[in-house]
Amino acid sequence: MPDQQRTQVVVLGGGYAGTLAVNRLRRRADIDITLVNPRTEFVERIRLHQLVAGTGTATAEYSSLLGDGVRLVVDTAARIDTAGRTIELASGAELPYDYLVYAVGSTAATTSQVPGVSEHAYPLAELEHAHRVRETLDGLPSGTPITVVGAGLTGLETATELAERGRPVRLLCGGVLGPALSAPGRRSVAKRLARLGVEVQETAVVAEVRSDAVVLDDNTVLASPVTIWTAGFGVPELARVSGLSTDALGRLRTDETLTSVDDDRVIAAGDAAAPSGQPLRMSCQAAIPLGAQAADTVSSRISGRLPDPIDQAFVGSCVSLGRRGAIIQAARRDDTPVNMFLAGRVAAAVKESICRGTLWQLRREAAKPGSSIWVKGGRKGVATESMA
Repeated sequence: MPDQQRTQVVVLGGGYAGTLAVNRLRRRADIDITLVNPRTEFVERIRLHQLVAGTGTATAEYSSLLGDGVRLVVDTAARIDTAGRTIELASGAELPYDYLVYAVGSTAATTSQVPGVSEHAYPLAELEHAHRVRETLDGLPSGTPITVVGAGLTGLETATELAERGRPVRLLCGGVLGPALSAPGRRSVAKRLARLGVEVQETAVVAEVRSDAVVLDDNTVLASPVTIWTAGFGVPELARVSGLSTDALGRLRTDETLTSVDDDRVIAAGDAAAPSGQPLRMSCQAAIPLGAQAADTVSSRISGRLPDPIDQAFVGSCVSLGRRGAIIQAARRDDTPVNMFLAGRVAAAVKESICRGTLWQLRREAAKPGSSIWVKGGRKGVATESMA
């Protein structure tokens, strides 16, 4: 049981942001740290497309990632009682806290205006989603056509990973192929898709998903025994059902120190944070520095110091295009792409090293709390919010 004489810090969510946060918090010897996560293993979400295609795994043992003294509770938060500073868990247990790091991450979009999506499409935002797709594909002939809806980074990685394994893939883009890429970058990706035999319909918009087909907005019906839906992400409803202020998507509204605008004992990090109503792109690249800065904000508040505002920047996007291809798209610090990219096998090697580097960074923070560094200078001129 936690020592009630010590400051109790609970981190909800053991993804990239939450895991980095608990390890960084270990710089303080006067706190007890509890990590609440629904699974016994860490999920490498940036590798879920590999799990689907059978080209890799997407989990790592927490025993290799968490520093000494971090208590792991395998459960899910159902509600946060900010007045009583307790967390109601799905198991029925209650967990007290002095400070809470809200790092619940993102998931598949919880609602869709497209009929049939929830009934017939396969989302790909969680480990369980990836296992479900993999099991479905394993039970079908290798020549069964697959439709991937959405040509963002997840859609591109999924379509190319499957196509490289010999699967017939159709990619429905909804208007733009790779909207986060520069025009030259998109042309490069289009060439890679063509070499892999992916049928790309850039302007196709899905109006309905059926069990064996997709219907486009021009009433074209395309046979689709398996439809993978990557068009949009959402966040858990936890903040909203707990009475905390959120943005339209459900991300926790915070100021620039990642502190909830409602309660200075609640600090957010990762995909479910909306600092000053201007959230960063949902990504591992943003989540890890946010986790570090959330930990620093907690530490400052425990010490009675004013927390520093977040300061981080993007450098680009890294997109795998199968095991033998990738694109490294350079960007300005505000995440807008520039006309510079690296592609091909060299880019694939760089992408793989970056994926491995994420776990290395988490382990390094566990071994040496406070060691994480990141690129800064990306949030200039942001209008700030403060506690109401």
